[in-house]
Amino acid sequence: MRVIIADDSEILRSRLIEMLKEIRGIEVVAQAKDSREAIDAIRVHHPDVVIMDIRMPGNDGIVAIETIRKTRKNRPKIIVFTNYPYLQYRKKCMDAGADFFFYKALEFEKLVALIKELAQKN
Repeated sequence: MRVIIADDSEILRSRLIEMLKEIRGIEVVAQAKDSREAIDAIRVHHPDVVIMDIRMPGNDGIVAIETIRKTRKNRPKIIVFTNYPYLQYRKKCMDAGADFFFYKALEFEKLVALIKELAQKN
């Protein structure tokens, strides 16, 4: 399963990559530090899954989610992974087209479990 990680924190991207390396069938094909890089990486790499922060430089992740949903026929699963777990953000993300929404501070293990589950189905 091909994965792109879009987050402005290099430390978080590195941590996720290390964790995902341990999961059979996962290939992190690109990283992005902002929404523009994420959209470009998706266009080039055709991932199955995108792990996306919503607070990044430039356009936020919600705009990127909307753009991905409008422009991709074979759209990837979009997992929002954020420090902003508020209901209004969850609603905006899900309305924009996100498939899953996780809070970085408390749901890291849930994210990894979901990735494992998606990899097994893929």
